[in-house]
Amino acid sequence: MTVLVSGSTGLVGSSLVPRLEASGHRVLRLVRGSPKDDMERRWDPETGELAPAALEDVQAVVHLAGENIASGRWNEAKKSRIRSSREDGTRLLARGLAALQTPPGVLISASAIGYYGSRGDEILDEKSPPGADFLAETCIAWENAARPAADAGVRTVYLRIGIVLSADGGALAKMLFPFKMGVGGVIGGGDQYMSDLVGFIVHALNT
Repeated sequence: MTVLVSGSTGLVGSSLVPRLEASGHRVLRLVRGSPKDDMERRWDPETGELAPAALEDVQAVVHLAGENIASGRWNEAKKSRIRSSREDGTRLLARGLAALQTPPGVLISASAIGYYGSRGDEILDEKSPPGADFLAETCIAWENAARPAADAGVRTVYLRIGIVLSADGGALAKMLFPFKMGVGGVIGGGDQYMSDLVGFIVHALNT
């Protein structure tokens, strides 16, 4: 299938795209700069720019774009960017998909386990209520922004992602530094839930 991916150069997207291509899918990238070739489509969430042509002939969309939460101090300006980059971009994309005469069959829209707030070792599922802190409120707004696509009949998956560990960067890169300096310690009890995030996205595309 033809899959349109936003955030394709990020930590998750840069692992997802090769996996999709290796499986025989045609991958289009939604980019903010000028498209380099016919495999890139332009948008600008900050200005609301997203031409209908950028979404045409697409069977699935994976929406991963958003402000990096791991870089920089969380002052009010940073928190505003975290929320607006997710809410505004998702709403723009969802409305664009809803307006298509033939929308894609599925939209996988990133969200986060921050939706639930801090709940310790409580077992949580899709029916569990959200938390009430900044991340929870951000995730609620983020997921609500995808509603136009769902209301238009697009199967919409809210991908509640946890901490991403990868040898290519992200949280693991920051965690490794103290260990390399000889001052690392035990993190957790060893019974934490782990999953293959890219595999999960591919499964959600197909199932």
